[in-house]
Amino acid sequence: MKKDTIAAISTGMTNSGIGIVRISGSEAIHIIEKIYAGKEKLLESESHTIHYGFIKDEEEIVDEVLIMLMRAPRTFTGEDTIEINCHGGTYVVKRILETAIKNGARPAEPGEFTKRAFLNGKMDLSQAEAVIDVIMSKNEYALQSSISQLKGSVKKKISDIRNKIIYHTAFIETALDDPEHIEIDGYGEKLKDVINDILIDMRQLIDSSDSGRIMKEGIQTVIVGKPNAGKSSLLNVLAGKERAIVTDIEGTTRDALEEQIQLNGLILNMVDTAGIRKTDDIIEKMGVDKARDYVKSADLIIYVVDASRPLDYNDKDIIHLIEGKRTIILLNKSDLNTVITKEILQNEVNNILKIDKNEAKDSNKIPMIDISAKEEQGIQELGKILNSMFLKGEVSFNDEVYITNMRHKAALLDACESLDKVIDSIENQMPEDFFSIDLMDAYESLGSITGETIGEDLVNEIFSKFCMGK
Repeated sequence: MKKDTIAAISTGMTNSGIGIVRISGSEAIHIIEKIYAGKEKLLESESHTIHYGFIKDEEEIVDEVLIMLMRAPRTFTGEDTIEINCHGGTYVVKRILETAIKNGARPAEPGEFTKRAFLNGKMDLSQAEAVIDVIMSKNEYALQSSISQLKGSVKKKISDIRNKIIYHTAFIETALDDPEHIEIDGYGEKLKDVINDILIDMRQLIDSSDSGRIMKEGIQTVIVGKPNAGKSSLLNVLAGKERAIVTDIEGTTRDALEEQIQLNGLILNMVDTAGIRKTDDIIEKMGVDKARDYVKSADLIIYVVDASRPLDYNDKDIIHLIEGKRTIILLNKSDLNTVITKEILQNEVNNILKIDKNEAKDSNKIPMIDISAKEEQGIQELGKILNSMFLKGEVSFNDEVYITNMRHKAALLDACESLDKVIDSIENQMPEDFFSIDLMDAYESLGSITGETIGEDLVNEIFSKFCMGK
């Protein structure tokens, strides 16, 4: 990695009250000394001090600024760092950056400040990746999970597991090198217990990735129902705007409408689909087929039932379609005279899906809510059910670690596979050197999460996804 001094704009490129230009590297303080006009000599100033003055381009004053001076190693990057706080106009911020570059800095690459923090040992790779997750957070759950990882929750968990693995690997290797002084007979059974405990911890992390993905990316949600059940009205209520056309004419929605919605802190990547029914209209049929395709890949199905009309063969078709899927049923139009109740619908679901009502447990029942999209009633209850369904109620980030990065999940799966091989070797009474080979494979896989065993190409790829000034 180049170790020259870099500079970039670290705030958004919009006209705002304040803009920040960041400079990092061994020449950062020398560069700012060339372009700063103020009472103090910055080369002689103490670390972590703020200075008032002006940025100048040769003899021309560019802007009135505050300079934050931070000396290595107590900085974000671990290098001498200058942050120029200036007025936030797009032109003036760019002009200050150009002045810094003219006087010895070079433009930073995307994510290069965080990349330097990682390479200089200020954070591990999981913490570095959490930086961009904080920036990209779309809800409170995603933000708190990212902050937890930024503070080192994933790093600590993975490091603890790796320490256990390397301890037993080292013991086996030492015993094999010095069999006269270190007894290893029967060690396999002891190791097996240790590995099983580690596998339990790792599989809990893998299992958390579903909730982690939902926190970070949102719930892929599809609204289904027969025509005129109120699907588009529901989308409009949740979106807080007239996103979909609503009429009394059946089949108004022909194509899928997509909208990202926040409800009770969760993100719903919501798709309103064409009403599902048998039709001879070619275009409408294409919309119905597309609705069926969306159902297959959805995390959640919201099935909207028109409670003011009896169930028909279209509803029966939809009930077959949602079998085995996470589903919430909304009995819409509760403001009208309704003919469908939860009890009637539950019995119909049991009959169609051939569920014995005496054997059906409450935990297996599809949640049902009486709502009125027109009167905006029942929406809060929908939010509560979503929380209990996807996040098991209240989420605490104090001690529970959530895996939100799919690269981390893949590394954990690889490590589990290697440790399963260790168990197989023990049970098949293989020589102890077989144990250490697979133990080290697991150790290496987990090291890719923290960045201790990762190639330069992957590091570059990860940081290329960052914004320019971070």
